[in-house]
Amino acid sequence: MTKPATPRFPAPALDTLPDDIRTRLLAVQDKSGFVPNVFLTLAYRPDEFRAFFAYHDALMEKDGGLTKAEREMIVVATSAANQCQYCVIAHGAILRIRAKNPLIADQVAVNYRKADITPRQKAMLDFAMKVSVDAQRISDEDFAALAPHGFSDDDIWDIAAISAFFALSNRLANFTGMRPNDEFYLMGRLPKK
Repeated sequence: MTKPATPRFPAPALDTLPDDIRTRLLAVQDKSGFVPNVFLTLAYRPDEFRAFFAYHDALMEKDGGLTKAEREMIVVATSAANQCQYCVIAHGAILRIRAKNPLIADQVAVNYRKADITPRQKAMLDFAMKVSVDAQRISDEDFAALAPHGFSDDDIWDIAAISAFFALSNRLANFTGMRPNDEFYLMGRLPKK
């Protein structure tokens, strides 16, 4: 087995971070038991950290026509297409938890077209994938394919915005050498004790 790659940018020490960022990291640590590497890596640039997580939260934590599990499906499928190990593993864990399904993240990451998901979710992921890897070819036909599944204009915007945002995230994770925390690999796979 090869040694994991060393991150390309140093994670700042918690005690050197601005108060708002340190408070957020400690809250995440209290909730999950660890600080995900994405928080530590992006804290290297505090202003960008704030902007990144403000947009992340606006897309991923709101109520709307997409469930939180469906939002995570978009992240897992498009991150797999973008070959982002960090996001597939980390958001796969979140997807398993939000969907209460230990199998779904692996299915979606490998081939969502064969995953045990609804036709509505497959249409959602078809659109998300096109936005993620072939956005210049989006056409009225792509919107028409979503219509029978009852997606609102806001839902379609969310699908596209999540895909686009995580394309940015995937590229940041890949160029920084970000590795998934070991804790993510088992999350949501076994029932809680």
